[in-house]
Amino acid sequence: MSQKIEGTPPPAIRSTGPVSGRVSQAGGERSDPVAASSGGDSLRLTGEASNLQAMQRELSSASAVDMARVQEVRDALQNGSYQINAGAIADGMLGLEAQLRG
Repeated sequence: MSQKIEGTPPPAIRSTGPVSGRVSQAGGERSDPVAASSGGDSLRLTGEASNLQAMQRELSSASAVDMARVQEVRDALQNGSYQINAGAIADGMLGLEAQLRG
Protein backbone atom coordinates (compact mmCIF):
# COMPACT_ATOMS: atom_id res chain seq x y z
CA MET A 1 0.00 0.00 0.00
CA SER A 2 1.38 3.44 -0.85
CA GLN A 3 0.36 6.95 0.07
CA LYS A 4 1.14 10.14 -1.77
CA ILE A 5 3.05 12.67 0.31
CA GLU A 6 2.10 16.25 -0.42
CA GLY A 7 4.47 19.17 0.03
CA THR A 8 2.23 21.17 2.41
CA PRO A 9 0.05 19.94 5.26
CA PRO A 10 -3.72 20.23 4.94
CA PRO A 11 -5.21 23.50 6.31
CA ALA A 12 -6.53 21.82 9.48
CA ILE A 13 -3.00 21.10 10.69
CA ARG A 14 -1.21 24.17 9.35
CA SER A 15 0.26 26.39 12.07
CA THR A 16 -0.78 30.03 12.21
CA GLY A 17 2.36 31.10 14.09
CA PRO A 18 2.69 32.89 17.40
CA VAL A 19 -0.14 35.17 18.47
CA SER A 20 2.06 38.09 19.46
CA GLY A 21 4.33 37.82 16.44
CA ARG A 22 7.35 37.34 18.70
CA VAL A 23 9.35 34.13 18.63
CA SER A 24 11.92 33.19 21.26
CA GLN A 25 15.27 32.08 19.98
CA ALA A 26 16.16 28.45 20.60
CA GLY A 27 18.36 28.26 23.68
CA GLY A 28 17.63 31.91 24.48
CA GLU A 29 17.14 33.44 27.92
CA ARG A 30 13.99 32.10 29.61
CA SER A 31 14.34 33.57 33.10
CA ASP A 32 12.61 36.86 32.26
CA PRO A 33 8.88 36.98 33.02
CA VAL A 34 6.54 36.76 30.08
CA ALA A 35 4.59 39.95 29.54
CA ALA A 36 0.84 39.66 29.19
CA SER A 37 -0.57 40.59 25.84
CA SER A 38 -2.15 44.00 25.64
CA GLY A 39 -5.19 42.63 23.86
CA GLY A 40 -8.70 43.65 24.71
CA ASP A 41 -9.75 40.32 26.18
CA SER A 42 -12.03 40.63 29.19
CA LEU A 43 -14.34 38.48 31.21
CA ARG A 44 -17.62 39.53 32.73
CA LEU A 45 -19.59 37.13 34.90
CA THR A 46 -23.35 37.04 34.87
CA GLY A 47 -25.24 37.67 38.09
CA GLU A 48 -25.93 33.94 38.37
CA ALA A 49 -22.23 33.06 38.01
CA SER A 50 -21.30 35.64 40.64
CA ASN A 51 -23.91 34.20 43.00
CA LEU A 52 -22.55 30.69 42.40
CA GLN A 53 -19.02 31.88 43.22
CA ALA A 54 -20.24 33.52 46.44
CA MET A 55 -22.13 30.36 47.40
CA GLN A 56 -19.05 28.23 46.70
CA ARG A 57 -16.90 30.47 48.94
CA GLU A 58 -19.52 30.26 51.71
CA LEU A 59 -19.86 26.48 51.47
CA SER A 60 -16.12 25.90 51.37
CA SER A 61 -15.71 27.71 54.68
CA ALA A 62 -18.66 25.98 56.39
CA SER A 63 -18.37 22.70 58.25
CA ALA A 64 -19.80 19.71 56.40
CA VAL A 65 -21.00 18.11 59.66
CA ASP A 66 -23.29 19.65 62.26
CA MET A 67 -21.48 18.38 65.36
CA ALA A 68 -24.24 19.62 67.70
CA ARG A 69 -26.79 17.49 65.84
CA VAL A 70 -24.42 14.50 65.88
CA GLN A 71 -24.10 14.82 69.66
CA GLU A 72 -27.90 15.08 70.05
CA VAL A 73 -28.36 11.82 68.12
CA ARG A 74 -25.60 10.10 70.11
CA ASP A 75 -27.20 11.14 73.38
CA ALA A 76 -30.65 10.01 72.20
CA LEU A 77 -29.26 6.62 71.11
CA GLN A 78 -27.50 6.13 74.44
CA ASN A 79 -30.50 6.95 76.59
CA GLY A 80 -32.97 5.09 74.34
CA SER A 81 -35.07 8.10 73.37
CA TYR A 82 -34.17 8.09 69.66
CA GLN A 83 -37.29 7.31 67.66
CA ILE A 84 -36.98 5.77 64.21
CA ASN A 85 -39.74 6.78 61.81
CA ALA A 86 -39.83 3.83 59.41
CA GLY A 87 -42.52 5.50 57.28
CA ALA A 88 -40.40 8.58 56.68
CA ILE A 89 -37.40 6.42 55.76
CA ALA A 90 -39.52 4.36 53.34
CA ASP A 91 -40.99 7.51 51.78
CA GLY A 92 -37.50 8.91 51.29
CA MET A 93 -36.29 5.72 49.65
CA LEU A 94 -39.31 5.61 47.33
CA GLY A 95 -38.81 9.26 46.43
CA LEU A 96 -35.16 8.62 45.60
CA GLU A 97 -36.10 5.64 43.45
CA ALA A 98 -38.66 7.74 41.59
CA GLN A 99 -36.01 10.43 40.94
CA LEU A 100 -33.54 7.87 39.65
CA ARG A 101 -36.10 6.39 37.27
CA GLY A 102 -37.13 9.84 36.29
